[in-house]
Amino acid sequence: MNPKQPAGQKPKLDRDETVTVLRRLLLQDGRRHWKGYALAFLMMGTMGACTAGLAYIMKDAVDAIFVTPTPEAVWGVALAVMALSIVKGASAYGQVITMARVGNRIVADNQKRAFEQLLHQDVSYYAQRHTAETSMRFNAGANGARGSLEMVISSMGRDALSLVMLAGVAIAQDPFLAVVALVVMPVAVLGTRVLIRKSKHIFATGFTSGVKLSSIALEVFQGIRTVKAYTLEDQMRDRTHAFIDQVEQASNRLVRTQAKSSPLMETLGGLAIGGVILYAGYNVIVADRSPGQFFSVLTALLLAYEPAKRLARLHVDIVPHIMGARMLFELLDTPAVDLDAPGTPALERPRGRVEFKDVVFGYRKGEPVLRGLSLVAEPGQTTALVGQSGGGKSTIINLIERFYDPHEGVITLDGIDLKAVTRTSVRASSALVSQDVYLFSGTIRDNIGFGRPGASEEEIVAAAKAAHAHSFIMSFEHGYDTAVGEHGAQLSGGQRQRVAIARAFLKNAPILLLDEATAALDSESEAEVQKALQELQHARTTIVIAHRLQTVVRADRICVVEAGRVVESGRHEELLEKRGRYYGLYYAQFAHELDAQAAETGEAAADATQARASA
Repeated sequence: MNPKQPAGQKPKLDRDETVTVLRRLLLQDGRRHWKGYALAFLMMGTMGACTAGLAYIMKDAVDAIFVTPTPEAVWGVALAVMALSIVKGASAYGQVITMARVGNRIVADNQKRAFEQLLHQDVSYYAQRHTAETSMRFNAGANGARGSLEMVISSMGRDALSLVMLAGVAIAQDPFLAVVALVVMPVAVLGTRVLIRKSKHIFATGFTSGVKLSSIALEVFQGIRTVKAYTLEDQMRDRTHAFIDQVEQASNRLVRTQAKSSPLMETLGGLAIGGVILYAGYNVIVADRSPGQFFSVLTALLLAYEPAKRLARLHVDIVPHIMGARMLFELLDTPAVDLDAPGTPALERPRGRVEFKDVVFGYRKGEPVLRGLSLVAEPGQTTALVGQSGGGKSTIINLIERFYDPHEGVITLDGIDLKAVTRTSVRASSALVSQDVYLFSGTIRDNIGFGRPGASEEEIVAAAKAAHAHSFIMSFEHGYDTAVGEHGAQLSGGQRQRVAIARAFLKNAPILLLDEATAALDSESEAEVQKALQELQHARTTIVIAHRLQTVVRADRICVVEAGRVVESGRHEELLEKRGRYYGLYYAQFAHELDAQAAETGEAAADATQARASA
């Protein structure tokens, strides 16, 4: 998949792209690690020379034993074979270690580059792709780059050099064998071209099925409570098994396709060796040539068989690695839209006046969420956003955090356009506490400390106390060293919220963004969290989203957001007196209380009718 290709579409690879990917790998990773590859190449050349030497010395070995046997000749040949074997073994060890070290460094470097690139993608990038696909590109891409280079270098250094040297030995013993080498190899390579195209298609199918399999498995693991609550085990098992079967079938087809090159090489190799035996045997029996020459030629041809087979299979075997490398390059080439242009100034710590001026924004083209919205959140005051779901309240928070930028209009902070300053400095000016608290794997101390990296133990504890979290933290056996589990699963909802609030306390940002921070809590936990939030809101610009209107009745300003616009604003009492949209929302939640109050003044029927009409 390339940057313009829709997420989840099956990746394809043609011949030109294969060459392009290889060229880029050699110019980037290959050039960066050329010294290591040069050393490995030298060792592989030494291995090839030793292999050729062993084939060449077979003539002297056979002649020394069977034609003109002498103890001195036997000892000489034996010692030479031992020496060549020792050098070859040492070179093989050095080559493996060197290639492994270079390969591991390439994987590490590319994973760092890929992770850096992923950090600079905006929220929409992740909204369009499943986590499993992103993870697959991150891991398979880096390993694909390594595998491609290793196969190319090994084929050039180990197989090609060995083949050339062994061919040289055979030709030196009998030039006729040059014809065999020139006939067998091109036929073998041409015979694999159809297999190459087929293996590319199979791998592409397997990649798509693999992404879907990882996606489903990850969703099941993360949503295991829902799976069990709705007894979805059988359905999830059937879905997962279906994709497992698809991946298995694709893997089997790929293995069969790759294996088809072996019979081709076996057949051609057998024909070549049979022909050599006939030709060399004729020379020994009829032409009275040395049997040592025959064995030397035969040994060279037999030793050349495996390198020749690997070279013929190279184009087939390298396909999965090339496609993995291409996935990495597609990720690295994706524009880093969440990265500021060089020279963009940072925002100084603001007072906290947030203003939206005729802002238009939508997540998808032609589907606006905000339609010319304007509002002001004053410094040190609490501004509440209320209204029915889908009106654009959470979108306002997303735009303040610069997860997205508006399509039209301007968002300013102390009169400065947010797009004129760095995203990092904008986000440093605000602290977000949402309903869906995200805690990272690690300890409670780690998660609070993320609010301000480098904070001291005393500052972390002070933040926890301010968030009313210190007491429950200390009730754990390991206190602040207690592991929170994946996504904070070891803590209750109220505990996770208070850890998140402690993190916000530690950040000490002038703007506080609360997105339904207590919506999922029971009344007791909500009371504790509300205490912490009230302390956190002190002397900060607070923008709070709430569906429970009793949590915002003390707000300095309440904005009713509907259909992407602010349709009503004011304090709680003022909005109730207007008998408008806010009154309708409030009545929907507290109908019994309003009816009772209205009955006391004799206005129950009229107010109830008006409120219902507003709702």
